[in-house]
Amino acid sequence: MSEAKWLTQAQYDAIKNELQDRVERRRPEIARLIEAARQEGDLKENGGYQAAREEQSMNETRIIQLEEILKNSEVGETPADDGVVEPGMVVTAKIMGKEEKFLLGSRNAGGDLGITVYSPEAPLGKALLGASRGDTVSYEAPNGKEIVVEILEVIPYQA
Repeated sequence: MSEAKWLTQAQYDAIKNELQDRVERRRPEIARLIEAARQEGDLKENGGYQAAREEQSMNETRIIQLEEILKNSEVGETPADDGVVEPGMVVTAKIMGKEEKFLLGSRNAGGDLGITVYSPEAPLGKALLGASRGDTVSYEAPNGKEIVVEILEVIPYQA
């Protein structure tokens, strides 16, 4: 079982809405496209059939992803305003000298929050977890380069 992902209420709602749309609208629509293409004859040379089957596969894969996210998610209460980096906190940091502001949360959850989201499981997220304003942390990027991060501000996310 995968670790629970922290989601905002907006992200959770967006995932539920996307899942509902894919199951209730897209799934039957794709099934109709496949059936219509079948009626055209030879399936080996039927581009419409092949495209509809590919679309069906992508839709079903996304449905599984969305169900997994919802099953393993926690809709976050706003974390305590204690200045400690944890999921649900907006972090302002200087990363390699450049100031960035981002939310620590689930990146693949969907929904436009209007802010960049970094996963707590990513190298940056892991390095920041538990750190506080004024701390400097570092981590190794996938390319082997050491990345230095100075935490300037840590506040709870507000939708």
